[in-house]
Amino acid sequence: MPISPQFTSIFSQDWEINFLQCTPNGLLKHTELCNLLQLTAGAHAELGGISYIDMQTRDQAWVLSRIRLEIDSLPKWGDTITIKTWIVDLQGSRSVRALEMYLGNKKLASALTYWAVLNTKLRKSEALALPHEHFEKYSELVPTQESFKKIELSRPSEEVNSRKVVLSDLDIVFHANNVKYLEWCLDNIDYKPLLRQQLKSFDMNYLRELMAGDEVSILKGSDNNQTYFTIQKAGKPSFALELNWK
Repeated sequence: MPISPQFTSIFSQDWEINFLQCTPNGLLKHTELCNLLQLTAGAHAELGGISYIDMQTRDQAWVLSRIRLEIDSLPKWGDTITIKTWIVDLQGSRSVRALEMYLGNKKLASALTYWAVLNTKLRKSEALALPHEHFEKYSELVPTQESFKKIELSRPSEEVNSRKVVLSDLDIVFHANNVKYLEWCLDNIDYKPLLRQQLKSFDMNYLRELMAGDEVSILKGSDNNQTYFTIQKAGKPSFALELNWK
């Protein structure tokens, strides 16, 4: 698709929170927060001509590699929020994108994300084949207090669950959707601190694709005010998560 006349390098979109996106106390789910961030990023990419549809003309797609998300508070059912996004850096096969969520003038959450270009036929990373020079890059405009990071994988942990990747886990790239990993892990913690908004930040690393039929183990550990997870297939990590509590 051509670059839209409405394209700007810093993009914002409003979203009304509906009840399907909320926990039993009426607050936005953390998984749905991640979905809204990615939908906003996708809308910006579409306006700028580097969306999934555009990239599929070159057998490419964006896949999430790392994310750091910091949360001050969560919106509730009926709130209309604004999500702003811009590109911090884009070189070769990698892109760093920033996102912020607002309720009115109050910033509720911010995220720094690290994306890779995947060749969807070869299933390997490669340089973006589409032009992106029209996107201004804001290297000094970083929204989070800390950057995304490589999560330590060698800490003590115990298997708390296992599952098979099924159709409802898959996305348009035909692998397990990145938000599903977070959902699987959050289903294995005490939900009460989540409902009390005690989760202040989390980091996620996506290490290997999971496909339909894959059998995985979910491992969990804790250290001070942190809960951490790895999701493994055949003993090799596919995903890592750190939850940081208030």
